[in-house]
Amino acid sequence: MGQAETLLLGFIAGATILLGLPLGRVRSLPPGLRQFLSALAAGILLFILWDVLSSAYVPVGGALTALHRHRGGFGPVLGYAALYLGGIAAGLLGLVQYERWLSRRARASHGPGAMASGELAARRTGIAAWPPARRLALLIAVGIGLHNFGEGLAIGNSAAVGAIGLATVLVIGFALHNATEGFGIVAPLAAESERPSWGFLLLMGLIGGGPTFAGTVIGRQVTSAPVSVVFLSLAGGSILYVVLQLLGGGQRGGRRDLVFWGVLIGLLAGFLTDMVVTAGGA
Repeated sequence: MGQAETLLLGFIAGATILLGLPLGRVRSLPPGLRQFLSALAAGILLFILWDVLSSAYVPVGGALTALHRHRGGFGPVLGYAALYLGGIAAGLLGLVQYERWLSRRARASHGPGAMASGELAARRTGIAAWPPARRLALLIAVGIGLHNFGEGLAIGNSAAVGAIGLATVLVIGFALHNATEGFGIVAPLAAESERPSWGFLLLMGLIGGGPTFAGTVIGRQVTSAPVSVVFLSLAGGSILYVVLQLLGGGQRGGRRDLVFWGVLIGLLAGFLTDMVVTAGGA
């Protein structure tokens, strides 16, 4: 498979994330439906969390198997384990610190003493001025983007070794997957009174889906298990943070049963779309 065809496949797989983003502009939803949609997004992200962490663990398990069979030493085990656990910690705690920094910046913008509303608005700029729902959407997009970079690496690696059929099946499966991920990004925006602009939605799509294309480019040229472990474990830690945020908000609603139904349906949607990839032998 030529480079142009490979890049086209990576672009298609990443661009399908845009299919779910227009849902972020839907308004006038009942509170129960908003609660259910947030839980549905959490269920989808829970599947992605399982998917990325299990994929990232493969080199760790391989190193442990080699050690058990006396074909390798402790070095690879410790190295891969450090990348795996360190990536999860960095992805999770990094977003915790980032959110704390944004909160401190927002509080500092108020400042002591009297301040005109125009001056206050001028001082609150950038991401710190965004509503909490949009900041959460950004965090979801970042976590999904890290995950999709790993997917792009898989597409590029398959094309590089001549597994054209597998690369095609991967694209189909990842495209279906990414369409649900787009909804996961905009789910927190359903509670906002103001509709997000198309520019904001396109930016979230670029952050979440663009890494699929970038991973395809790199994966066709370089095959590196440590790089894959780092990006996947980072994605796992960041997605874990977002899932906890979504579930925490959902539990504060009036219908807790909708949270459980939403999570269950989201998990099932993730597994069903992933069956296409599994059917291709990935």
